[in-house]
Amino acid sequence: MSLTGSQQQTVLRLLAALRPHWRQDVNLPARIQQLLAGNRSFGSRDRRLYRELIYTVLRYLPWIESLLDRGQNEQAIQLIAWLATDTPSTHAFRTALTENWPPCPASVAARADIAQRQLAAGGTVSEPLPCVLPEWFRDHCPAAFAPDQIDRLLARAPLWLRLQTDQPARVVAEFETRGWSYRRSELLHSAIQVLTEADLTQTEAYRSGQFEIQDLGSQMILESVGVEAGGRWLDACAGAGGKTLQLANLLGTSGHIDAHDIRPGALAELGLRAKRAGLRSITTLRATPETLYDGVLVDAPCSGSGTWRRAPHLKWTTLPAQIESAARQQLELLALFSARVRAGGRLIYATCSLCQRENEDVIAAFLQAHPDFSPVPFHQTFRSSPAPSSLTFLPAQHDTDGFFVASLRRT
Repeated sequence: MSLTGSQQQTVLRLLAALRPHWRQDVNLPARIQQLLAGNRSFGSRDRRLYRELIYTVLRYLPWIESLLDRGQNEQAIQLIAWLATDTPSTHAFRTALTENWPPCPASVAARADIAQRQLAAGGTVSEPLPCVLPEWFRDHCPAAFAPDQIDRLLARAPLWLRLQTDQPARVVAEFETRGWSYRRSELLHSAIQVLTEADLTQTEAYRSGQFEIQDLGSQMILESVGVEAGGRWLDACAGAGGKTLQLANLLGTSGHIDAHDIRPGALAELGLRAKRAGLRSITTLRATPETLYDGVLVDAPCSGSGTWRRAPHLKWTTLPAQIESAARQQLELLALFSARVRAGGRLIYATCSLCQRENEDVIAAFLQAHPDFSPVPFHQTFRSSPAPSSLTFLPAQHDTDGFFVASLRRT
């Protein structure tokens, strides 16, 4: 059997192992990682190839499932290869299987049209290819179904860094020495996109805390609200601390952050990241604090619909009932932690969701129940159109994940 033939069989075996789980397991990426790491015959290049092919399946799951359901495995593999991003790891596989296919266009609508014709030419009779977003999501974020947004939601997520050094030249010099391509963001001087597949954790710049991996849209949240230097803040749902570290840089050496989370593992990771960055202004807390703060950030647990390009399995494991449950929890968290904002202090609410139910509806319900809070104008909008109390960053505008932020002040 040829190398490509062997790879095709391996892809089918991997998909067969994952198929019972890909519409149910929210921790599917960990399952994929275990599946790939558990095969000792795979080298690093093999793992990169199969990971990209698996994630392509998850991005276009309704298209691929319809072929697998009819036993059209060969056509399914061809379509996966054609849709996969052309990288050094996938190039030979794609070339071998799609030499008679036209180039894959950027538009998802054009891809669907070409795929339909190619499959029909190969003898595959099928109905029109279904939408690559869950239909229930249309009521939650109709803007996501615009052609440019669908195109971006189907693309691989870019790799963005946030510089946390006053000597960025040292960081880019190391990238250049390694032959890595990059570009500086036109929106934020602290943001760099790495254009080469690279293990950034092996760099001296990473080990010495000169940058953190953080999506540009995530960086824009705190930059948009105008955090003033100094003061004491609470990061109420800090997790592993991506925004905690950014907030520490914005507050400067005269500021302090209490980083709260109920997960000890996440706080331990935050502590390691803060130490690596040389930040001493962060204290981690598991108990709910009783102190009053100049500012409180509630970066709330959410459905993650804004991260579907990065975590495409969430499109198929998330259901409307989970959105409702998340919205109730988010409102509870806002009510709990808003009590920790002093008079005149700031309350920032953020999610990586594009669902109105988790975003605008939560803020509207909170403001109705808490008339002592009112919206604050945004410091920067990054060319997005703000609502009266909030700002949404859609993926297509700046090639980011999707995010929502609301900026409030207590009277």
